[in-house]
Formats: sequence, structure tokens, C-alpha cells
Amino acid sequence: MPDLGIDAEQAIDAICRDIAHHIEREGTKGVVLGLSGGLDSSVLAALAVRALGSDHVTLVYLFDHDSDQSIAANAHLVAKHLKIELEVIDITREIQNRGVYKPLFIKLLRLSTIVARLSAGSYLLICGETPFKSTLRVGRGEVLRPWYKRLLFGLTMHHVDFGFSQRHTFRREILERMAQERSLSLIGAANFSECAVGWFVKDGIDDLDYQPLSGLFKTQVRQLAQALELPKPVCTQLPSPDMAKGVTDEFGIGHDYSIVDIVIDGFVSGLTDKEIAALGIPQKEIDDIRDLMELSDWKRQRRHHEPPVSGKYGSALRKGAV
Repeated sequence: MPDLGIDAEQAIDAICRDIAHHIEREGTKGVVLGLSGGLDSSVLAALAVRALGSDHVTLVYLFDHDSDQSIAANAHLVAKHLKIELEVIDITREIQNRGVYKPLFIKLLRLSTIVARLSAGSYLLICGETPFKSTLRVGRGEVLRPWYKRLLFGLTMHHVDFGFSQRHTFRREILERMAQERSLSLIGAANFSECAVGWFVKDGIDDLDYQPLSGLFKTQVRQLAQALELPKPVCTQLPSPDMAKGVTDEFGIGHDYSIVDIVIDGFVSGLTDKEIAALGIPQKEIDDIRDLMELSDWKRQRRHHEPPVSGKYGSALRKGAV
């Protein structure tokens, strides 16, 4: 397997310098970011504190009726670790007003993690692709065919995608307003892996102009978490969009991040499918990850600030790079 290891300390120093320069350029008093309790936002929070000091970092946890309590606990844990008072905002009423909780399928998802897994497995079996891939098709304007695929999507996964989008766009609205009122810069925690396959909401909280981790693969962000000595529950937790029981990032995407990262790195380095498959990755996964990258191109039309570091093939950060 290719080594995706990076010089974590070099990456940390470069990102911290860039955050400080970003605040200086914008002329604000500091940064505000949504701390979900997940790996990416926790790493970004730690980097912001190292770059600016805790007095210039505002951390906000925005939760609703369906938020995972274990992830919420991690948000509080990270804030305590960084010696920052976490601002907590309940967005349940607004999400309810937007009709997110109303569909029967969403109510069923609350019952057990088994519901999400059975429904997604059934969708894949009947429709020949993951629900996530179908959301990408619909988002780019395709009409799902045949008719039963369109019907099944409308009854089930459409509602999940709608809730995902509403939460992320509303969280962004709140944080943008907070940033403006307090003269702060809003920064995002998206990584390169999720950006590449489209696992984010267009114009949502993970689609901000400034996202200093967006040049790093997910597995490399985890390396930063360990180098920053973040609490163990944060470093080891499964990545989650925190929207339904049993739905992790990797379950939704349909692939483990370790596989996604290796395949995309193979594409970037110019490896053929045969060479990537020789690393022990089935051709079916290679094809599907390529499809996700192509089908999600409509999400990546906005211009963003260039990330301060890159963990891609050929980067100076990569261990053993010449």
C-alpha cells in the first residue's frame, strides 16, 4: 500500500501560520467555527487555538433533535481540552419548521441503526447503486431511471438528503451571522477526501471560502489529531454526518476513507486502474470512487482559498518525498 503519511508537525506549523495570516488579511478579531465533535472540526479548533490563542477562537456546537449524544460529548470534551467555553445552540425548532422530521421514513430512522442499514442495503440491491450516488445524480439534474428507482428514492433517501442539506445550510447561516456581528472570520473544516467525492452540502457549512484542511486526505487529518494530542475518543471515533442513527460517513459514501484516499491518491499520481487494483483494491471500488468524483463535479464550482498544505502525491509533506 502507498504511504500516505505526512510530516505532521510541518503541516501543523504551515496551517497555523496561514490561519494567522488569514485573520490579518481580513482584519477580524479572530475566528469562529462549528465544533461538531467530529475529527475534522476538532483538529481545526486545536490548530486555530495554536495559531491565535484561545481568546481569539469561538467554538459553537449546533445540535438538533437527531444529533448523536456521543458526538456531542466529544464537542464538550474538545472545548474543555482547549480551555474554551463552548457555545451551544439548539436548532431543533428551525429544522422542524423546515419539515425535516415530518416524513415517515425519517421517523423510522430514529427507531434503530438497523433501519438505516436495511434501507440502504435494499436500495443498493434494487437500484444498483448507493443512495448517495443517486443524490449526486439528482443534484446535477439527472432524472433517475427506471421509474422504481425514482419512486424508491423519493420515498426514502430524498428525505435524508433534504435533512442533511437543511442542517448544514442553516448552521452556516447562524455562524455567518455570528461572524459578522462579532467581527470574526468563519472558517471551515472540510478535508480533501470528502470534497473529492462530494460528501458535503453545496453552500453548506463544509463549503466555506476558507478551509485550511482541504488539501489533506481524511487519513492525514487523523495524523494531525494524534500529533496535536487531542482526546482519544475524538481521535478514534468513526466519522459521522450526525444526522441519523447508524449513518457514518463511510457507510454513506459506500467506502472506507482508507480506500478512498488510496484510490484518489492513485489517480493523482497517474497510476492505472490495474496498478491500483494490484494494491488489493477491487476494481468495483475503483470504478465507484471515480464515478463519485465525476458525479459530484457540480458541487465544486465555487472558488475557494487555496489550502496552505497538500497531502497529495508529490507533496513535500509526504514522508520520503524527494
